[in-house]
Amino acid sequence: MTATIRVATPQDAAAILDIYAPIVRETAISFELDPPTVPQMQQRIEETLLQWPWLVCDRQAEVLGYVYATRHRARAAYQWSVDVSVYIQAGMRRTGIGRALYTSLFELLALQQFHNCYAGITLPNPGSVGLHEALGFEPVGVYRRVGYKLASWHDVGWWQLVLPTEQSSPSPPIAFTTLVAHSDRWEIALQAGAHLLQI
Repeated sequence: MTATIRVATPQDAAAILDIYAPIVRETAISFELDPPTVPQMQQRIEETLLQWPWLVCDRQAEVLGYVYATRHRARAAYQWSVDVSVYIQAGMRRTGIGRALYTSLFELLALQQFHNCYAGITLPNPGSVGLHEALGFEPVGVYRRVGYKLASWHDVGWWQLVLPTEQSSPSPPIAFTTLVAHSDRWEIALQAGAHLLQI
């Protein structure tokens, strides 16, 4: 059966943790020191989906990867910018899932009237840098020795993607729940990356 892209639900929390927890425990890719619990991950999904998309790549009820957006900064003038993250199951990396998930995410964020996406990448990580730059992200700077984990200091590079929604006087972004409830365009945007899935 072909993989699909869909909106995450709290019921995906355990499967998402199967992907995320080893990254927390074994790498500096995430700056969390301890993996969240299943209830904590469920809460994260629920809270994120009120405002921003959280998507999964699903194949026969198996979550192969996920992507989401969150607030970039709390102050009001930042409201058109988001931070984005993508995580792929260890055995499924470099299969196009990340590109597919991001393609759908960017289409949804553009519909919501967001303007900037930022990705923070713990360095070195050539695979992640390559993915983001292939999708149009441009490097904007490096936080030097900003995080201490696994007995080492780590740099974080930042990359920016400008979405095609620039307006001279932009309206506030549309909450994801509002988009889903009041627009039939969101389902088309959700499937924007599906044709890139080759699994």
